[in-house]
Amino acid sequence: MSGAMEDEIKRWTARRKAALVLEIIQGKTTVAEASRAFDLPPSEIEGWMEDGKRGMENALRTKPLEVKEQYERQLKDLQEAYGEAMLELRARKKAASLLGEDEK
Repeated sequence: MSGAMEDEIKRWTARRKAALVLEIIQGKTTVAEASRAFDLPPSEIEGWMEDGKRGMENALRTKPLEVKEQYERQLKDLQEAYGEAMLELRARKKAASLLGEDEK
């Protein structure tokens, strides 16, 4: 890994995360190696990789979305999924009560 990355990191700024993700993309290191070197869970680094891919995809769009728009769209999708889950839960509870099953 690069010398700058090997220094003890106290705070993972966006710039440091991007540098690490870039090193992984370029094949200079792997998620497993970075995880061990920086005492980070692999899932956290993989999350950074996914965030980077989404950001790159947005940057390459003809009309990139603003960050606020991306979050608003994601929030809307999550709210819709939550609403659907709540409806399903209520329907299951209602069905259970009609069938005389105890709620657990």
